[in-house]
Amino acid sequence: MALKPLTSVFLSPLSLPYSPSNPTPKFSSFYTKPTPISCQTQARQQAAPTSDPYRPESDGLGAAAPTRGDLFLEHHQSVAASEVVFNANKKKKKVKSSGSWKASAASACYGCGASLQTLETDAPGYVDPETYELKKKHRQLRTVLCGRCRLLSHGQMITAVGGHGGYSGGKQFISAEELREKLSHLRHEKALIVKLVDIVDFNGSFLARVRDLAGANPIILVVTKVDLLPKETDLNCVGDWVVEATMKKKLNVLSVHLTSSKSLVGISGVASEIQKEKKGSANVGKSAFINALLKMMAQRDPAAAAAQRYKPIQSAVPGTTLGPIQIDAFLGGGKLYDTPGVHLHHRQAAVVHSEDLPALAPRSRLRGQCFPNFQVAFDDSTLSRIKSNGLNGFSIFWGGLVRIDIVKVLPQTRLTFYGPKALNIHMVPTDKADEFYQKELGVLLTPPTGKQRAEDWLGLETERQLQIKFEDSDRPACDLAISGLGWIAVEPIGRSLRTSDSDLEETAKQLQLSIRVPKPVEIFVRPPIPVGKGGGEWYQYRELTEKEVEARPQWYF
Repeated sequence: MALKPLTSVFLSPLSLPYSPSNPTPKFSSFYTKPTPISCQTQARQQAAPTSDPYRPESDGLGAAAPTRGDLFLEHHQSVAASEVVFNANKKKKKVKSSGSWKASAASACYGCGASLQTLETDAPGYVDPETYELKKKHRQLRTVLCGRCRLLSHGQMITAVGGHGGYSGGKQFISAEELREKLSHLRHEKALIVKLVDIVDFNGSFLARVRDLAGANPIILVVTKVDLLPKETDLNCVGDWVVEATMKKKLNVLSVHLTSSKSLVGISGVASEIQKEKKGSANVGKSAFINALLKMMAQRDPAAAAAQRYKPIQSAVPGTTLGPIQIDAFLGGGKLYDTPGVHLHHRQAAVVHSEDLPALAPRSRLRGQCFPNFQVAFDDSTLSRIKSNGLNGFSIFWGGLVRIDIVKVLPQTRLTFYGPKALNIHMVPTDKADEFYQKELGVLLTPPTGKQRAEDWLGLETERQLQIKFEDSDRPACDLAISGLGWIAVEPIGRSLRTSDSDLEETAKQLQLSIRVPKPVEIFVRPPIPVGKGGGEWYQYRELTEKEVEARPQWYF
């Protein structure tokens, strides 16, 4: 019969219309009446579009028509494809809004934070092209150390920061302004700021406008290099002195820590404070401190122990770190960032040649050099002049960077210099000071080192007249802090020169000095810092009200 082939086509259960009331169709009934079944199927397929206006247009009849299963699979495939596109766009927006310095962290040198590149051989971030491609292929770019960092690790002085606050000599690939811009995002983010201050250069290294970078974020103040303070220094007095100076800045300081990155003194307290207060990221600007911190945190946190393998590079040259370096230092997923230092144009490091920078960094415990010093060999006329009139009429040179003219002081007045031992101190009569400076600059008075650099030296262009008043002759009147170098303690009556106060009562309690420094360098007149054995004897703790006690941050050592 001619209808049997048509009958066999409709035996497929996928071609039968589904009826919820009859989930299991009985196929035996269709063998008896094949022709009516064929007509009813055609009628249903043709009438379907009119009965449901929202049903999509039919793609064919018979076996070629898409089944409900095909339509179901097609719908889910389209939904899955749209989700992939949506997630890709969402991820792209998230990366774009998270900050360029975070997005590029994976392709930066782990030693200095500079972006990796294969074009400029002498520039920061340079990597051999073959090495770059190999590391990129294996997704190991975060383990790459650039060529500049390799040279720095071997003691070479290679500066890369120029501009206002940069360093002369060498090549300048990035300006100090660009480094500050990389830190400007901090005030808009929720972070825990760890601010480092050098105790030897407290005023020069304490960023005056730190609130512009930190915003309202809490700050942990870390005072470094306390191991360089003179012997027998009472750190209780130093800690109180630091807190008093910090309170005048009106910052949101949680605590103050006296530390040494070299001996690891005080580092454990900082690590505990960070792990207790961490809120995502801690931003630190000192690679030596970061390495000491990781070493201490590794005892408690396995993530910090693993992070020690790829830690920031250390170097004596300022401007080693050129970009934020992300360190996975917390087991809970928090990030530690070593950020570029804020380069200050008013420090001595900004005016000397890059090869003279190591002379500005003290490497051993400070020992004050006192003047007048009768152990220095003077001629008879100079010696008798000092004994009769003290330092009046003399000029003291601190290397080639500072000149102090003593205009009017007491005969017993003493000046004590605290700073790097590489800078020699010379005292000459003021009427011969100009000639002595021109003759000995680059020879006895260094830095600048060498006659060639002495010829390019602009000289001591800034002069400041100081009138120092004092009330108590038993303690120093003040400190004269030279930004980027050290400080000079001014004692109205030296302890070794003290006789009686009878003459002091008749004399105006005022000292007159004149200080000359290079043009951008700043001079700070501050309360004297209590160092040495004598500091603990004359330092006086201020009486506090209950409100002041609550507002003051605690200090730790």
